[in-house]
Amino acid sequence: MSKKPLTLSIVIPAYNEQGYLSACLDSIAAQTVLPAEVIVVDNNSTDDTVKNAESYSFVKVLKEKRQGVFFAVRKGFKTAKGDIVGRIDADTILREDWIETVLNKMSAEPTAAITGPVSYYDMPLPRANYWFDHLMRELVYRFAYDKSPFLYGSNLAFRRQIWRKVAGGLCAEQDIHEDIDLAIHIKEAGGRIVYEKALLSGASGRRYNDALKSFGGYIAMYKRTYGRHGLRSPAIYAAMFMWSLGYILMHPWRNAWYSLYGRFNNFYPLSREARKNPMSSL
Repeated sequence: MSKKPLTLSIVIPAYNEQGYLSACLDSIAAQTVLPAEVIVVDNNSTDDTVKNAESYSFVKVLKEKRQGVFFAVRKGFKTAKGDIVGRIDADTILREDWIETVLNKMSAEPTAAITGPVSYYDMPLPRANYWFDHLMRELVYRFAYDKSPFLYGSNLAFRRQIWRKVAGGLCAEQDIHEDIDLAIHIKEAGGRIVYEKALLSGASGRRYNDALKSFGGYIAMYKRTYGRHGLRSPAIYAAMFMWSLGYILMHPWRNAWYSLYGRFNNFYPLSREARKNPMSSL
């Protein structure tokens, strides 16, 4: 008797994402295997985010009044009906085989969650810059997983049954990374997290638009998240260093890059606005 095929729901938290959401949803519509459902959780947007989401017939829009990415994704996760729940950001652009890759990997292996690298599509060398992201994550996964398990909010999926197991204990603080916190709880619950190079997605590098103080606060959230669980690892500082190095290299001349990029590429949305730490009051 053949096993019933797994189904997948996609959850996208969104706060004032009118410049990015349509490209994200277009990439979902172009998948080789379509999801069972797509849930956009609006977190008090004041722009056309909801209007854009509702223009796609396959999208279900939910409202979450409590401000914060933790509350937004939690509402989406509780509503999702798929065996697998994919969680991406509104600026994520999925490779056309993303869903197919998730389902194949999670059907073949006893995996609780899966994540992969990203290519920063509005940064220099978008076809190659994911190698730096991949190298950092691969090294952490191979050599420091016990002390620094991770999932990446732009590119992750997990079994709904593991979510049910850990949901009650997740940390709701606004000054930690909810995706990393989820990874820690899944690992503590005995779930296996897989890092898969082939699970590639696109993401915006707009974090480098941040002012130095805001960017520093975002980076400090890495250490704070692991510290919340008593975890210490050199890999945490390595990740913080790599993010900071990218900021040092890109922030001073980002406007020149955006101007040059915009002359030759009209597809991807661009934003020169700073980005708050994920949908919080920080």
